[in-house]
Amino acid sequence: MTDLATLAVAVLSAAEASEKTALAREAARLWRQSEGAMAVGFSAPPDRPARPARPDLLPPAAMPRRRGYTEKARAALLHAVQHIELNAIDLAFDMIARFTDADLPCAFYDDWVRVGEEEALHFTLLAGRMAELGYQYGDFPAHDGLWEAAVATQRDLTARLAVVPMVLEARGLDVTPAMIDRFARIGDEKSVIILNRILTDEITHVATGNRWFQYICARENIEPRATWQRLVQKNFKGLLKPPFNSAARDRAGLTEDYYVPLAAPLPALKPENG
Repeated sequence: MTDLATLAVAVLSAAEASEKTALAREAARLWRQSEGAMAVGFSAPPDRPARPARPDLLPPAAMPRRRGYTEKARAALLHAVQHIELNAIDLAFDMIARFTDADLPCAFYDDWVRVGEEEALHFTLLAGRMAELGYQYGDFPAHDGLWEAAVATQRDLTARLAVVPMVLEARGLDVTPAMIDRFARIGDEKSVIILNRILTDEITHVATGNRWFQYICARENIEPRATWQRLVQKNFKGLLKPPFNSAARDRAGLTEDYYVPLAAPLPALKPENG
């Protein structure tokens, strides 16, 4: 029988998105099917996951604006989400493979296998909707900002938990409702259903990161909030961007006293003329 770390590295080493998603879902099936008999094991993950030749990766500031309600504009917005989900698959399985020496209970690996499987499902759902609109993954440019956070935290599990699920995935809780409203306004119910599913699952993913962050802080007898703020300031570029979806963040156990002190100020409202 293989071990979980080997399965995780296979996911990270798959370049084509369809192969990566299939391997993620198969790894989850095999892990659950083993009912605890499979070892976590050890298999060193690559510094960067394998990726397809497309899309072109641009600096975030060079990304084109996604405006309008044409099929192309909707596909471009869904593609941006799809790219995040592909990164999220790798982030979940990198969490598994990179920190096998952290003396963690089996439940930690259960949780991140589930997260990786759900991210693969999200990518697949979006791929189906993109195909209905006449597009596929790689047809639009994307940026590489998500993996920068993984590189910055590759030697520190506490920092990885603080930044990836509790900052980057939490940002998804803030922006996804506006996307849902945008698609709902034009009657694109198929996209609305997919984005609502992603939002619901992402709340549990942020909660998973928060729970294991709290676990490690308790184990190491360190104060969670101050530790989180210090790690975010050290490993995340810039301030956290409001407005925040406080209701969804609260459901994930991520309360305002953590993130509001690190928030950028809201832009001032322009005075009305007259």
